[in-house]
Amino acid sequence: MTRNRIYLDRNENNYGPAPACFDILKNADLTKLSWYDRSYTRGTRGSLSERLAKDFGVAEDRVLLGYGAEHILKQTIQCCLGAGKKLMVPAYSWWYYRKIASEVGGLTVEFPMTMEADRFRYDIPGMREVFARERPAVVFISTPNNPTGNSLDPDALKGILGDFGESIVVLDEAYANGTSTGYVKGLVDAFPNLLVVRTMSKYYALAGMRIGFAVMGKGLGALANFGTRYLGFNRIAEEVAIAALDSPGYYREIAQKMDADKELYYAVLGKIPGVRVFRSEANFILAAIPPAHRAGLKRHLEDRNLFIKFMDEPLLNSHVRITIGTQEENALLVEAIRSYYD
Repeated sequence: MTRNRIYLDRNENNYGPAPACFDILKNADLTKLSWYDRSYTRGTRGSLSERLAKDFGVAEDRVLLGYGAEHILKQTIQCCLGAGKKLMVPAYSWWYYRKIASEVGGLTVEFPMTMEADRFRYDIPGMREVFARERPAVVFISTPNNPTGNSLDPDALKGILGDFGESIVVLDEAYANGTSTGYVKGLVDAFPNLLVVRTMSKYYALAGMRIGFAVMGKGLGALANFGTRYLGFNRIAEEVAIAALDSPGYYREIAQKMDADKELYYAVLGKIPGVRVFRSEANFILAAIPPAHRAGLKRHLEDRNLFIKFMDEPLLNSHVRITIGTQEENALLVEAIRSYYD
């Protein structure tokens, strides 16, 4: 019997969403498919933005909803960058940042990251230096960063955000733990040009629903207007998202399993000669492999219906990014990698 394909290449959450999300879909009021949301009649813009505003302790008009986090990032660039203006991004970062900047004629400049023995770190003095030299209109900081997995803690963020003046700063927190909300209000209150972007795709396992949101500082009124949906959001998707938010215990258990399996990857891959594994605070790990092994390992895994991301970027061209799947999937992949090197 042939095993089904196991995809560990796009950072989806293979455990799936909380059971309460399926209950919403099974019992959905299908009349909602035919009618726009009328939340405005009770003074709100929608049930999800209202809920998120409560969770983050901000006014509802400072919550922006989008078709996934990527939609909000793109809206931000379309609204705030413009031809000839500069977007500052991490040297090791998601290719999509550069693409959306180029779509509006913007320029991309990179700030450095430090590669240590077992992890990447943001080079904060280097960030300040690049900003002072380039004076970008928009700064993207992803935390945890894709594909390196490293984060900036709130205290470190506070220490550098004040150096970015009138520039718009976007914290791309797509890979953040969904329960980490306490520091966000303090940041957006202190820095009016700050946008904190999150998604329901990763932690909440709702990638197929395409639900993203952001909490913004008071100085981003133009972006808020640019992203306003006057006819409301997807009403059933909102209910599914709220069901996920109402299921913290389910997601905490998954996060604990993923953390345990990351340790498995570190232990096993770290013992393979020539392989270098980097610690991650996201739902994936990055590992450097000998370039001569790339084609053979890829073929070996795909023959076993296992798919991981083989990086092909200027700074990461001999690396693999492995999504942390279910415990069963991780065990299969670890054993397959081990068998290749035996």
